[in-house]
Amino acid sequence: MGSTFGTIFKTTTFGESHGLGVGAVVDGCPAGITISVDEIQLQLERRRPGQSRLSTPRQESDEVEILSGVEDGLTLGTPIGLLVRNRNQKPGDYRKMADIPRPSHADYSYRMKYGVTAQSGGGRASARETLARVAAGSVAEQFLRAVYGVEIVAWSSQIGGEELVLAESELETITRAGVDATIVRCPDRQKADLMTLAIESAASAQDSLGGVISCLCRNVPAGWGEPVFDKLDALLAQAMISIPAAKGFVSGSGFAAAAMTGFAHNDCFVKGGGGLKTETNFSGGIQGGISNGQLIHFKVAFKPVPTIGRAQKTADYEGHEVVLEGKGRHDPCVVPRAVPIVESMAALTLADLALRQSCTRF
Repeated sequence: MGSTFGTIFKTTTFGESHGLGVGAVVDGCPAGITISVDEIQLQLERRRPGQSRLSTPRQESDEVEILSGVEDGLTLGTPIGLLVRNRNQKPGDYRKMADIPRPSHADYSYRMKYGVTAQSGGGRASARETLARVAAGSVAEQFLRAVYGVEIVAWSSQIGGEELVLAESELETITRAGVDATIVRCPDRQKADLMTLAIESAASAQDSLGGVISCLCRNVPAGWGEPVFDKLDALLAQAMISIPAAKGFVSGSGFAAAAMTGFAHNDCFVKGGGGLKTETNFSGGIQGGISNGQLIHFKVAFKPVPTIGRAQKTADYEGHEVVLEGKGRHDPCVVPRAVPIVESMAALTLADLALRQSCTRF
């Protein structure tokens, strides 16, 4: 239980961080959709470890295999099996920590739930599980683009204390090419340089940093989202908070709305685009939990990586005080590599709601 996301467009992930492999089964994708394995691989490349000096040195090619559901580049309407085999496992890096629940990791809570934990690397709680989401999310994204013209792009908008603030008019200029032009995946080069320095400084101090990822979903038709408990923003929040290290989600104006008046915050309608559009977009493209045809805009906050080399006083499972220095291969900041994960979870959410909407109206 707990490893499946979606109701019609369903994704189930499997595998542990230091097991034989990690993968996903995508069920419910319509037949006849062109799926490019190269596009799936490209997203996995953006997520994979060892891609820059700012990420973990673990070397994994993360080559995806499509086991079923796609033939001659077209979906068959049957379950799509996706597998990435682990090549660079080093479970020995974790043996010295086997008797100590790592601070802010899932070791203790997993043991309390199951009575056992994975021997190394966090198992299912490891961020390596997210590569299965990225592979499945690419399938969802290719479906959304082909059928609805939906585009999704995310970027690093804050790392530590360095924040990129963009005007509403600037959001339309964000592209994946511009995002990937810097190693921190920030589309502003000056701000990206400051973010890079912040990560390098934290790493040199054997510490880590958190940050924020912003995401846009363009061309989403009005009407997607289900009242009352499956609102679009509620499902996006669930999807994003399910990502390892994610700690917060806001859409549109978010917490800033608390300091505004209703007059200032209301998105008034005007004629445009063959129907109605809003003059402002404090709603972030979602009203009443349903898309209104405007740009969907949200942010996801990520905590600092909990495994750090700096010595910390903690306790082992017996309650004895110990000093722990994190071992293994870990990012000093997960934000740059989490950008495609946020895009993928957005795609999985929208793909499911698209199919649910197609069953709503005849």
